[in-house]
Amino acid sequence: MRLHYLLTVFNPVFVTATCLTSSASPIINTTLGQLQGTTSPYRSDITVFKGIPYATPPTGSLRWKAPLPVTPWTGIKNASTFGAECAQMVSPTASIFGSANATVSEDCLYMNIWKPQNATGLSKLPVYVWIYGGRFTGGGGDVLTYDGSGLASKDIIVVTFNYRMAFGGDSGRVTVGGQSAGSASALDMMYSPLSKNLIHGVIAESGARGPHDPETAGLATSYRQLSAAYDDGIALLTKLNVTSISELRNVSMAVLLTVDNDSDPLYANTRFANISSFMNPPAWRPVIDNYVLISSYAEALLSNSHADVPILTGNNADESGASPEPDLTLATYTSQFTTMFGNLSSTFFDLYPASNDTSANTLSNTLFRDLSRTSTWNWAKDWTAGGAASNVFTYYFTHAPPNQTAGVYHGAELNYVMNNLPNTNVVADWSAEDYAVEAVMSAYWANFIKTGDPNGEGLVEWPAMSNATRTMWLGDSWGAGEIAGSAEKVALLEEWFAGFEECYILILHQPNLRFGLDEKELRVYPSQQMYHLRGYQFQLKIYKNEINSLHSELTYQTSE
Repeated sequence: MRLHYLLTVFNPVFVTATCLTSSASPIINTTLGQLQGTTSPYRSDITVFKGIPYATPPTGSLRWKAPLPVTPWTGIKNASTFGAECAQMVSPTASIFGSANATVSEDCLYMNIWKPQNATGLSKLPVYVWIYGGRFTGGGGDVLTYDGSGLASKDIIVVTFNYRMAFGGDSGRVTVGGQSAGSASALDMMYSPLSKNLIHGVIAESGARGPHDPETAGLATSYRQLSAAYDDGIALLTKLNVTSISELRNVSMAVLLTVDNDSDPLYANTRFANISSFMNPPAWRPVIDNYVLISSYAEALLSNSHADVPILTGNNADESGASPEPDLTLATYTSQFTTMFGNLSSTFFDLYPASNDTSANTLSNTLFRDLSRTSTWNWAKDWTAGGAASNVFTYYFTHAPPNQTAGVYHGAELNYVMNNLPNTNVVADWSAEDYAVEAVMSAYWANFIKTGDPNGEGLVEWPAMSNATRTMWLGDSWGAGEIAGSAEKVALLEEWFAGFEECYILILHQPNLRFGLDEKELRVYPSQQMYHLRGYQFQLKIYKNEINSLHSELTYQTSE
């Protein structure tokens, strides 16, 4: 359902708008009515239109229904203030991901657009649609980090918007981008058949990871099968003491928010259950519903059934298991990675040989950074292997923002790619080095938005993904570098990945199935371990070395 709203944002009415005035309070014509914007407080040559409705408010009987078109208005609509953020439990706080003055409401489907002041309907500038992150439980298009003024100053139309958790743009040059959950949404648009011909590039920050990487299951880039989502929906009805969707639509927003931050315990009863780097994903996340998303991500890559558009994606140094202070002892290091790597653990310790607490912490970070780079490179390799012709540009960001101890934290790159320094909620003593990093990062991003290729004059060459096990290092150094330090490490990680079925969904030691199943009621599809039982479909993601023991307990009929 959520992707319906993302697709609605691409209504061309806002790409074909006509500017009537270029004053401090410009008025623009759209097919829905007139809008009056304002000059950006951060750049005097940028105009911003805030709080533009892109769907009928999804309240009352429209809660959880597909979006309805906006009713045209008469007169001039004031577009100088942001709309409310969508319902969430996150407290309003000024941060890299939050706004201190935010209000929340189910009436929240509003977009914000930044444009160069001199852009007209004939300018045909590239459009960048930005989707904020927040684990599908928080965030908003009004957050200062995402202010579009900086990128708009590079002759780009920037769009941010809220989603249920016109302006001189060229509808043939639309790039969709996001960070974390926002990157998952951007990739979902690429995977969805409903976005055909709507998008022409994707930027996924802290985004794409290989389908067989177990850590992928705990990130926002994972998904749910429809049957699992359905079962949890039934459980939610019971929990809230209602019996139908109609009754659920009358439950207050405050009550619904009590389950907003629920997690899906995917790692329970697996080898990863007690490893803190493997965090259970949010319960409410994308669903393979056979309409918006029609296949698993691995299947989409294999069959090239997605939009074939250029991709820019990568990771930061201190996320997904890595941090400046892992706080491990040699004993916990040995125990954790013995459990994690199983029968490959001896090879792991040969390649990552810790001898004391200090080296244990260093090598833990080395492993998780190698893992992230290799996983994203594997995703890009699958993209190419499936037949996609468009380039994938992968990166690894290494520059830590000042005045903090979390290193190159999740979201750190946002300070630089949006070209907004020093206008950010992050309080820091930005140095000349930070501004230099911003200049290069925002140039790469702007070039990609404009052309589908980050390269440009004066920039270190950023090679597209190839068979070479390399990725682009950005921040403290610039240039292509190894994904894992040695061919042996790459081989280990790829062998480890190969030991798992697709890991976007559930990883189990043992399914809750026993004897007595009729072979006509249960079918196994070996390529993806998908089971059909009495008309209900569910998936069991299990370790390959446990498949044989599972099959010995099941009566089944193999089907291609």
